[in-house]
Amino acid sequence: MSISDVDRTRTPRRRDAQERHVRLIAAARREFAARGVDASLERIARDAEVAIGTLYRHFPTRLDLLLAALEPQLREFMDGSKKALEIDDPWEGFVYYLENLFRVQAGDRGFNDFLSRRFPGSADTERIHDEMCRQIEDVLTRAQDAGEARPDITRADIVNLIWSNGRMIDATSTTVPNAWRRHLHLMLDAYRAERAHPIPEPPMTDAQLYDAMVQLNSVD
Repeated sequence: MSISDVDRTRTPRRRDAQERHVRLIAAARREFAARGVDASLERIARDAEVAIGTLYRHFPTRLDLLLAALEPQLREFMDGSKKALEIDDPWEGFVYYLENLFRVQAGDRGFNDFLSRRFPGSADTERIHDEMCRQIEDVLTRAQDAGEARPDITRADIVNLIWSNGRMIDATSTTVPNAWRRHLHLMLDAYRAERAHPIPEPPMTDAQLYDAMVQLNSVD
């Protein structure tokens, strides 16, 4: 067999593998969006018309597949986060950050779950979550330093808001899909500096917040 013959046999195999890869990501996006990060991998493989073993050859772990499926949402969210820090008014930047975050969260149950949990066994997801936490700190501190946001809000309070918004999305997505915006803006009024009153309970520590996010995770 000549080199050109080998190339002709390899090219269709590479093309077939690429097509299976694309089908797996498309099926995963549908399933994770509809059912969350615990969606059935067997169903995803079946929808992509491949064997479960083929799925694992392309994506050795559930989180590998999840990150590939969520890539557009993660990019959209990260781009919006950068834009929030470029807005001149710190309060408006803070509002834009949260509206962008919750808009992307509302459109995808898998992304909703991803925001709410920690996956300590995955360096890639830990890096993404750490970057999200830095962005929360940046937009919040900027609004606090400008005297617009109450000074006792912490990153944990924002994550608590993400959790509560996630439950609201689950309850209202098919009946009142924009209900989350009313809840967000009610909470934003509570976050304004001029609305501040003493709070009887201290905020969660970073360690408590991390542990709580890990406990929400059932992905192996």
